Amino acid sequence: MAERRVKVGSSVGLHARPANLFCSAAKQQPAKVTIGTADGERGPVDAASILSVMGLGVRSGEEVVLTSSDDADGETAVATLADLLVRDLDSAPA
Repeated sequence: MAERRVKVGSSVGLHARPANLFCSAAKQQPAKVTIGTADGERGPVDAASILSVMGLGVRSGEEVVLTSSDDADGETAVATLADLLVRDLDSAPA
């Protein structure tokens, strides 16, 4: 099992554009990943589901937990999505 805790870097949290980019990336991963708040009060939900991810109401700077039970590809999937979450996904692309 792969697991990683990360603070959300987007200035608006996981809403609209950041959630869409995150979920699109989750859909492309070879392993299923879930996301939930670090306090355990919200989630875990499927990281590829935009409605579920937005429903978590994650704010900027809030810590989340990414988890995958896939032994073969889970670590790579979790690491890729964690690297994405620490960035401000709401800023305009350069």
